[in-house]
Amino acid sequence: MTVTLRIEACLEAALVRGEGGAAPPKLAAALRYAVFPGGARVRPNLCLAVAGACGDDNPELADAAAAAIEFLHCASLVHDDLPCFDDAKIRRGKPSVHTTFGEPLAVLTGDALIVMAFDGLARSGASAPSRLPLLLSTIIRGVGMPSGIVAGQAWESEPFTPVEPYHRAKTGALFVAATTAGALAAGSDPAPWRELGEKLGAAYQVADDLADAVSTEQVCGKPIGQDAALQRPNLVAKLGLKGAYGRLETLVGEAVAAIPPCSGAKDLRDLVQMQAIRLAPKQPARSAA
Repeated sequence: MTVTLRIEACLEAALVRGEGGAAPPKLAAALRYAVFPGGARVRPNLCLAVAGACGDDNPELADAAAAAIEFLHCASLVHDDLPCFDDAKIRRGKPSVHTTFGEPLAVLTGDALIVMAFDGLARSGASAPSRLPLLLSTIIRGVGMPSGIVAGQAWESEPFTPVEPYHRAKTGALFVAATTAGALAAGSDPAPWRELGEKLGAAYQVADDLADAVSTEQVCGKPIGQDAALQRPNLVAKLGLKGAYGRLETLVGEAVAAIPPCSGAKDLRDLVQMQAIRLAPKQPARSAA
């Protein structure tokens, strides 16, 4: 089974378990709509790649960690699109969850995805109970306070938003959770994998800022120009287009260099390079300094 099929099967199984044959039909439909079809599944792919590089001696636990990270990412997108935040009408090339199902069900969809993430971890953790506490706390730090996705979203409500803490929390934290959770699920030390997550998270943020500045809604599958419209920090505004593209290239190189010695190092390098090519918006012919 390919990694892609492995991830999709794990997400599908968790949703079926959550539906349980008796779930409210509209909420069940909204959950599926939020998860399928997915994006590139960058974070769960990264989690499983690191688990594989560390031996992947407990695939069930690695699958649960990867699924949890993707559910938490999907939940953050559903909530981020709400009218009280970005009021985004499009996500992944289709109408956002609140546009399709209404705001109440969108809030509940995000909430349900968060709960399902940790339910799956708790169930699979029985196979390796000694690994579960640190795995749970690692993923919780990636989404909660003081420096996870929730904190990143909260920075947008402050009168002043410091760029680096904001970007580390809103984007980078879940990449760090993905790399370190992959190691933990395989029974390995997570510390050597932290820098890879940090560099990839930072690269992803630069790519996202570039897309917001120079891409189109059709290509991105979501609204663009949001940072300028909502007066949020954007690295293109800070560095210029040339500087932002240069920063992205540097971060990708640093991410590759941060991969620890392991049997799967080549596959991880290929994954990082492939994601870098996919994420970077095509540079306009006329670039701003």
